[in-house]
Amino acid sequence: MSKDKLVIFDTTLRDGEQSPGASMTKDEKVRIAKMLEKMRVDVIEAGFAIASPGDFESVKAVADAVKDSTICSLARAVRPDIERAGEALKTANSGRIHTFIATSPIHMKYKLQMEPEQVLEQAVQAVTMARNLTDDVEFSLEDGSRTEPEFMYRIIEAVIKAGAGTINIPDTVGYGTPEEYGAIFNNVINHVPNADKAIFSTHCHNDLGLAVANSLAAVMNGVRQVECTINGLGERAGNASLEEVVMAVNTRKDFYPVESGIDTTHIVPTSRLVASVTGFPVQPNKAIVGANAFAHESGIHQDGVLKHRETYEIMKAEDVGWNTNKLVLGKHSGRAAVRARFEDLGITFESPDALNDAFKRFKELADKKHEIFDEDLQALVSDAEAESCAEIFSFESMEVSCKTGQKPVAQLTFLKHGDPVTTQSDGSGPVDAVFKAIEKVADSRSELELYSVNAITAGTEAQGDVTVRLARDGSIVNGVGADTDVVAASAKAYLHALNLLESGAKAHPQRDGV
Repeated sequence: MSKDKLVIFDTTLRDGEQSPGASMTKDEKVRIAKMLEKMRVDVIEAGFAIASPGDFESVKAVADAVKDSTICSLARAVRPDIERAGEALKTANSGRIHTFIATSPIHMKYKLQMEPEQVLEQAVQAVTMARNLTDDVEFSLEDGSRTEPEFMYRIIEAVIKAGAGTINIPDTVGYGTPEEYGAIFNNVINHVPNADKAIFSTHCHNDLGLAVANSLAAVMNGVRQVECTINGLGERAGNASLEEVVMAVNTRKDFYPVESGIDTTHIVPTSRLVASVTGFPVQPNKAIVGANAFAHESGIHQDGVLKHRETYEIMKAEDVGWNTNKLVLGKHSGRAAVRARFEDLGITFESPDALNDAFKRFKELADKKHEIFDEDLQALVSDAEAESCAEIFSFESMEVSCKTGQKPVAQLTFLKHGDPVTTQSDGSGPVDAVFKAIEKVADSRSELELYSVNAITAGTEAQGDVTVRLARDGSIVNGVGADTDVVAASAKAYLHALNLLESGAKAHPQRDGV
């Protein structure tokens, strides 16, 4: 029996970026978008074009770079948003405008301060405007899971008539449960006369840990597009996880009446890239992409897997991209091999000088560790981009003295506006001493909200991937740094975070959304 196509709509670059501190540069968004394209994601929501000049440029850059996926921009149901989205998508091979307005009683009364009839009229006008700019228009009922059914039916019928080809009913605040959320779509499809003229979509937040369950319940009730993010990234508790939705559908083909066209072998590499770019590490026990997702410690489990894999494994690790790269790079690897591996990871260089710089960094890293893996290459590029962002501070050298029973002392030399500065401080530990030494010069008046260290690969010579989250005056930024010396990586991450703060990084990519 043939199955329906399940459209995978990835919003890592838009909704995922709403995680505090997870803002991405234009180049980082393009890198991730190219990996999503390689994975054969159907729709990539590249950003919210009206939010800022940077968001507009990012949407435009992704539209220029990606040809095989539909590129989407979010827009509130107002003319300036829709026109800005249309402008950003002009060069897209396939573009979509995604417009929305809140429809729940609580949102209409307190946020919009509008009557239902006004909301319905504005929704229709917005879809009509968007439809004049592109053939592909999606409409979302913000806070859809708390919208009154009769009003929901009316507004959906009206926007489909106005030209919306996709209708999204999001669980904006993560309030739904699988039974009731699935029933919403069943009722809509049965009550809206022109429901057969549109594809219905789900967009779930994970506040109660039910985002994936709710999304799959919606699929069982007629939904044919799932909006999700890599690693479940997103504001508050995150969004439905792309890898979990896709692998649930793929693994339980006997149960779900749909199939995605996702190339699952790119899931793990894309997960690692997103974690590296955003500084949000993947927890070890995360389904599909966590380091322990296919690990077995129990003797009974190990024995069973050795005798027959399917006794305890319902998926093959290699099917989602674990251990698929057999090419190991090292100090003797040439420029051509390194460039080819970068290209396999979706990383291209704008000039020979950029490639030369990357190759130089590769050789420096290869002198420190015997084998270079994909994760090292991703971190190498992210580290280079971190150093080049709004360069106010940049790391030069460091000396740390640690002795049992004595306070560690750190002496750093770094550049401030291109001029070398040397500073020194003690601290409760070597990293604390480094941060205090930097602050003696920077005086950033920021608050350290998070310090996180993760090994990029296995082994004692692995690079340490450090994330430093700083907050100041409502802005929250994540600085990242990588090095085989964790203390040096920490210094790089702190300086990167300071650069982001000083460059005026936005506090939040958007205040409204689905």
